[in-house]
Amino acid sequence: GFGQARMGDRRREHGGWTAGAQGLRMRLAGAPDAVWRDEAGLRGEFRLREGETHDLVLELSSGRETEPLDADALWRATEQEWRRAVPDCSRLVAPRDARHAYAVLHGLTSVSGGMVAAATTSLPERANSGRNYDYRYAWLRDQCYAALAVAAHGPHPLVDDAVRFVAERILADGDRVRPAYTVDGRPVGKERSLRLPGYPGGNDHVGNDAGAQFQLDTFGEALQLFAAAAAHDRLTDEAERAAAVAVDVVERQWLKPEAGLWELEDRWWTHSRLSVVCGLRRMAEVLPGAAGRRCADLADTVLRETRRRCLHADGRWRRAEDDDGPEAALLVPMARGCTFGDDGDAATRAYVESRLSEDGYLYRFEHPGVPLGEAEGAFLLCGFAMALATHRVGDRVNAFRWFERTRAACGPTGLFAEEYDVRQRQLRGNLPQAFVHAMLLECSVRLAGESALP
Repeated sequence: GFGQARMGDRRREHGGWTAGAQGLRMRLAGAPDAVWRDEAGLRGEFRLREGETHDLVLELSSGRETEPLDADALWRATEQEWRRAVPDCSRLVAPRDARHAYAVLHGLTSVSGGMVAAATTSLPERANSGRNYDYRYAWLRDQCYAALAVAAHGPHPLVDDAVRFVAERILADGDRVRPAYTVDGRPVGKERSLRLPGYPGGNDHVGNDAGAQFQLDTFGEALQLFAAAAAHDRLTDEAERAAAVAVDVVERQWLKPEAGLWELEDRWWTHSRLSVVCGLRRMAEVLPGAAGRRCADLADTVLRETRRRCLHADGRWRRAEDDDGPEAALLVPMARGCTFGDDGDAATRAYVESRLSEDGYLYRFEHPGVPLGEAEGAFLLCGFAMALATHRVGDRVNAFRWFERTRAACGPTGLFAEEYDVRQRQLRGNLPQAFVHAMLLECSVRLAGESALP
């Protein structure tokens, strides 16, 4: 683990340094005069005159690479790779931000296909509250959100990466699928401290307790992803088998309480069931014969019981079977174009807006006895979901209002965190947050009328 192994086998080679520890190999070029001291590590000093530049190239790998670390060649290759990875977005709303979102999502994706939820750990959501977490893991749901956004634009390689990674996890783990994994598909360890100082207002954490939860909506989003892949003729045999396993798991598990999107206590969360209904319906549209009919029938069964348990007398969806409160997560299935009969969708959207919006931003749910904005920041995922749900009902003006207000909540780098403190105009929590950039991209596609998906 971190800080438990020292670099050994230290050598000066070809004008640079090499060393290794626990299966990792380090190469450093550009510091030929640096000195390695046992008590202080590798130390060097550079003096540059005004206008001068100097390149340092650090490589960490699991193999013994032999290619020279030529800075100029590496810069050129890097620029070419990023140009190749980011497609043309000129026909989309906010094309520069859409391209930036593509770049962020690509950068958060590993060679194994897993996409981390964010690149950082332990940046506090609220100072001195203990709410700082490690997001450097691949949440299956978050990656599905990202891939669905990309698939709306077209069959980009990020869709293939997500299909492969999610399918592998479902086939390997079935009913034991966890919300999050390491980027190479291993289990996520429990939260622990490294005894480092941490960011001001927080303390350091590695690991995440969500790795031991069960979240039903993960399967709903996975089924939507597989259906989107099928629409682009990118559904592999492995992914089709994974879809069948996901349907089996839903059939066995949908009546049981689970942790839900926000990773809270196990309850009968409405959003989880509606996500599953949406996923089953999408698969029913692309699977032929008995397999498609099975998905459609199961979707009807889940929806019927969810309506019985979770539909409020005034026609809107309740947050959970035992909770009448507003819940912004309910906007996500609506943003995906899933409708559930009667006027429940419109009533829910209106109720969420009336109770959870403030100053043009949207919060995820109410904290009893605490005004909006005091317990936590606005959730940017929810603001973009509201833009999409509003666009679905033909209210283009207000859809753009939600989109523009929410996309303004970034720093100078154009990166989004999960939360935004509206009053202090500050990002809260880890960044860049993959599913926020994903929802911005999906808004850019759908608000421009350029979606390749329903």
